[in-house]
Amino acid sequence: MNVLLVEDEPRVSDFIDRGLRAENHGVTVAPTGGEGVDLAKTGEFDVIVLDLMLPDMHGYDVCQRLRQDGNHTPILMLTAMDALEDKIKGIKIGADDYLTKPFDFDELLVRIEALARRAHQFAQSSNVLKVADLELDRELLEVKRGGEPIKLTAKELAIVELLMGAPGRVFSRTRILNQVWGYSEDPLTNVVDVYIARLRRKIDTKGREALIETVRGHGYRLKAAS
Repeated sequence: MNVLLVEDEPRVSDFIDRGLRAENHGVTVAPTGGEGVDLAKTGEFDVIVLDLMLPDMHGYDVCQRLRQDGNHTPILMLTAMDALEDKIKGIKIGADDYLTKPFDFDELLVRIEALARRAHQFAQSSNVLKVADLELDRELLEVKRGGEPIKLTAKELAIVELLMGAPGRVFSRTRILNQVWGYSEDPLTNVVDVYIARLRRKIDTKGREALIETVRGHGYRLKAAS
């Protein structure tokens, strides 16, 4: 897994960082809510562990902003606030789980892995993906927009499936290459950009809302339905 840890207390972040790395998970630490929001936009994370008491903004605000931006990455809130109303509020604004400090690392690990597993299973469970008026039938390998069929090549279809599997999530060129072509580096320099341009001509045709978005410096995403 790739975990984004939004935590300002060095002792806690170091403890979690070392523990997750010992389990062969990748960890990126953001000491402020603003940095957490910016890093989450890259879409490179499977789970976000979010402390509530941050120096620049409350964790509730971070969670709410991510959900409003269409980021569906599972969020585990980490806090010393153990009142039931605090937990309910966190879940209502988009958190997926809630763990109270102090905590046992094994429990944290189990909860993180469960969130990642659940998100992966949900993404793979449906044969039909739909975002706005764009629809992908995974079983029939058909793509339609507004009910009209769109002819795609195998690689174009694979990119569309990747983007539709996580609307609003930003996929870097490296990640698209790895998922669709199996490369860790781009041997053709701009193959991802070329394919994205082709998809735009087929999906975002004149008169229709543009669904494929470029996040400058990060990659591409499919606009989440409002």
